[in-house]
Amino acid sequence: MYNVAIVGATGAVGEEFLRVLEEYDFPIKKLVPLASARSVGKEVEFRGESLKVKELTCDVFKEEEIDIAFFSAGGSVSAKFAPCAVEAGAVVIDNTSHFRMDPDVPLVVPEVNPDDIALWNKKGIIANPNCSTIQMVISLAPLHREFNIKRVDVATYQAVSGAGKKGMEELFEQMRAIFNFKLDKKVEEREVFQYQIALNVIPHIDKFMDGGWSREELKMVNETNKIMHSKIKVAATCVRVPVLRSHSEAISIYCEKPVNVERAREVLANFQDVKVIDNPEKNEYPMPIIATDTDYVYVGRIRKDLYDDNVLHFFNVADQLRVGAATNAVRIGLKWIEMEGEAFLKGKYGK
Repeated sequence: MYNVAIVGATGAVGEEFLRVLEEYDFPIKKLVPLASARSVGKEVEFRGESLKVKELTCDVFKEEEIDIAFFSAGGSVSAKFAPCAVEAGAVVIDNTSHFRMDPDVPLVVPEVNPDDIALWNKKGIIANPNCSTIQMVISLAPLHREFNIKRVDVATYQAVSGAGKKGMEELFEQMRAIFNFKLDKKVEEREVFQYQIALNVIPHIDKFMDGGWSREELKMVNETNKIMHSKIKVAATCVRVPVLRSHSEAISIYCEKPVNVERAREVLANFQDVKVIDNPEKNEYPMPIIATDTDYVYVGRIRKDLYDDNVLHFFNVADQLRVGAATNAVRIGLKWIEMEGEAFLKGKYGK
């Protein structure tokens, strides 16, 4: 049994961590919810109990004898406090982008590269990938093994909850104003998104970098190849859409081998945590309302290119707060326990 901390316990992903840890029956001796000073004293629910949020400090990890710390409070918070947690003897599973491309930090999707978890002790940190990357590589992995992917083109349709609670609130407020025919201040007031998100789509997530690519798009490029140990060429266009929860992706893969639709369906359906919904004649295909509050990547609209026998197109959807964040991190934690946990406890506590 482990003493577990959640850093960012009052945020959207932090709340999801609490649910997923309970649902997966994570072996917890003590759970410590942590957040900034302004959240101290708030309460969170876990396994039928109310737990008071404590202030995140460097000392709290040692004081509470934390073994595993899940971080989801922003990259600057992880940069400052994750090393403190490691120094105090905790294993950090970080949900931010801060450590993802560090060569000494494994970047893990347990369905795809579980063996990389063994590299955790280089820095005591395991990184959780970008939400859009996670659901994409879970789709790509079985297809890559079958057809040897050379290139991926992907367009994302990312829900507002990817921007946290404030993103959801901004969509709510704008939709309420529109439905009440109050199209002035509430629609014009924006804290989170660059433009009105209600009844709109915005092809802009994160900062723009060199060459006109956004940082979100470059995350998908770089993280995919680190996770899959590949040299696949990836081009992404990331778009924010007025959906509350669950990201969607339209993906085209260019392969070294000719693709076969039936075989693609078969290998996807047999892959861990993937569900194929692909019956156009009955209008059955993945959608955010199907994926929301589940732990699967849903794949459908699988079809061969009209012009090239080596190209396959498909659509996938997953709940980015769970599959793309909390669930993936908890699965990392469970796999780490399976691989390393007994030796870790013996080394730490001498038993």
